[in-house]
Amino acid sequence: MIKIQRLTVLAIIPFVLSWGCDSQAKKEKLASTDVVVNEVKKIPPKMDWFREAKLGIFIHWGIYAVDGTAESWAFFNNEVPYDEYMSQAKGFTASKYDAEAWAELFKKAGAKYAVLTSKHHDGVALWDTKLSDLNVVDKTPAGRDLLTPYAEALREEGLKVGLYFSHLDWSHPDYASVIQPGMEDNENRNLFAYPAKGKEDPEAWERFLEFHRGQIREIMDLFHPDLYWFDGDWERTDEQWRMKEVREMILSEYPDAILNARMKGHGDYETPEQGVPINPPDGVWELCMTINDSWGFRYSDTNFKSPRQVMQTFAECIGTGGNLLLDIGPREDGTIPLEQVEVLTELGKWIDKHEEAVYPTEKGLPYGHFYGPTTLNKTKDVIYLYILGQPKAYVTLKGVRNNINNIRVVGSNRELDFKRFGGAEWQNIPGILYINVPENVIDKYITVLAVELDGKLDLYHN
Repeated sequence: MIKIQRLTVLAIIPFVLSWGCDSQAKKEKLASTDVVVNEVKKIPPKMDWFREAKLGIFIHWGIYAVDGTAESWAFFNNEVPYDEYMSQAKGFTASKYDAEAWAELFKKAGAKYAVLTSKHHDGVALWDTKLSDLNVVDKTPAGRDLLTPYAEALREEGLKVGLYFSHLDWSHPDYASVIQPGMEDNENRNLFAYPAKGKEDPEAWERFLEFHRGQIREIMDLFHPDLYWFDGDWERTDEQWRMKEVREMILSEYPDAILNARMKGHGDYETPEQGVPINPPDGVWELCMTINDSWGFRYSDTNFKSPRQVMQTFAECIGTGGNLLLDIGPREDGTIPLEQVEVLTELGKWIDKHEEAVYPTEKGLPYGHFYGPTTLNKTKDVIYLYILGQPKAYVTLKGVRNNINNIRVVGSNRELDFKRFGGAEWQNIPGILYINVPENVIDKYITVLAVELDGKLDLYHN
């Protein structure tokens, strides 16, 4: 797959150019300032569906939704006592859980996959694990496996199935058994994560690793996820986790499974969170972001992002080559807060209207060519411009050498007037394209323009 990468500007060979000279030799020298289209580093074919997915839904659901505490962190950070936190299990009913309705909503939102927390750092599993009784079947009124209906409903809607799994487990008796190097003399280390000084037990750690691998194998065999979204690798080294073994265990049986990066470098893609990276990761990546300020359901958190704010983040992600994994936090009964439903619904309507600019597209133009996100179609002869604000009569596009066949408003096919000004033809430098954007074509959220070129994108940048 060829993609326009970060700018590779070749050194300009010194020369003297007379004003207005258009000799072919000098044009060829000046052409060395072009953006170079490079091969990306080798990305396996199994990643194709993920790269084209653009949008996924993250679901943080667990006993923490009962009182609306921070998921797992509430007891780890001493916000509430451990026993009080775990007592929330008595109120976790999943009484209105409708996996089919979830999947239908996710599909309407424009998502192509979803990721559900099978087990967070608190150790409470949402399936009937045979390796521990700390699960919703044995410990909560829900009394049943919650992952099977989720996986079945997603597949029925044609969505890929992702499962989140925390490597660490702050409830397991063998977890806090060894020290991460560098923590030996830290008298204030958290005892949910590490043993007290002088209490290391390597044998217990080996038992925990057996448990850790065992639960992952249950997930593999019971639910066959398309995507494993791991978390919680930071409290141990790669040597302690032996993450390569985990990767090999999964891929030896399911070679097309995708693993995220939180495996001490043994994953397939990067996972920044809560903010679009200014300098996006190389290769495949995905931003995970909440709709309010919390991953799980919290009564106290009403700071919800607007649909437009979410759409802007989405556009910035796909414009720089990433996906957006948008998080929701269902209540303990399985219902999704209306504010989050509204965001997903509006996002889906907007994506449906502008689908050609989203699926399937590639990373857009480098910074500086347009004041907003952009994407390219697969054949790189259409540029999609995302207008984030209210333009003052026109927008500008820089550095496109191609002749322009047409510029239209995506979703309405209204053709727009445009004109090129400036440029230096003798140096093969294009002028600036001014595109008239009347008020009556502006989308209430984000307007998208399709710039149709006379061939594959020929871009100048200097």
